[in-house]
Amino acid sequence: MIQINVAQLLKEPVGSTRSYEVDDAVEIADGDRAVKGQANLIRTNRGILVKGALNTEMELTCSRCLTEFICPLSLEIEEEYFPTIDILTGAPVAISDEPGAFTIDQNNILDLTEAIRQYTLLSIPMKPLCQEDCAGLCPTCGANLNKEQCQCPPKPVDARWAKLTRLMSGKNQKR
Repeated sequence: MIQINVAQLLKEPVGSTRSYEVDDAVEIADGDRAVKGQANLIRTNRGILVKGALNTEMELTCSRCLTEFICPLSLEIEEEYFPTIDILTGAPVAISDEPGAFTIDQNNILDLTEAIRQYTLLSIPMKPLCQEDCAGLCPTCGANLNKEQCQCPPKPVDARWAKLTRLMSGKNQKR
């Protein structure tokens, strides 16, 4: 968990900043992942704005060849955290009506864990690839074409495309 005590920053004027090095593990999806980077905290009129550039990695399955691989992820976090108590009086403060708003707890601890988890899940590619030119699997025998050539016979050309195939093969011969 990445927790920062922001009591002093909440007492300072709007625009005050603090910088923190992030180097910790966060539980994301299937286990703990190392997260490293820089987080800048800026005092706003409503709370604390967190801007961070963080790096982590996830173990994903390639969408073409189905092998597991480690995918590096870069996160650009920008979230505002709202206090739940007044720093000077200790009285409860009305929590923001914004859906999904992040809060600073009653002990003035700002927890980055949930924001990092959410940003990581959102940065996972929709179709992860182990390598940009992944050849995938043979649709007939299932061989991983990145590791081996399959022994399947070539598929016959559809008769409707035969003239176009001849045209294309003739074009390639002229080059």
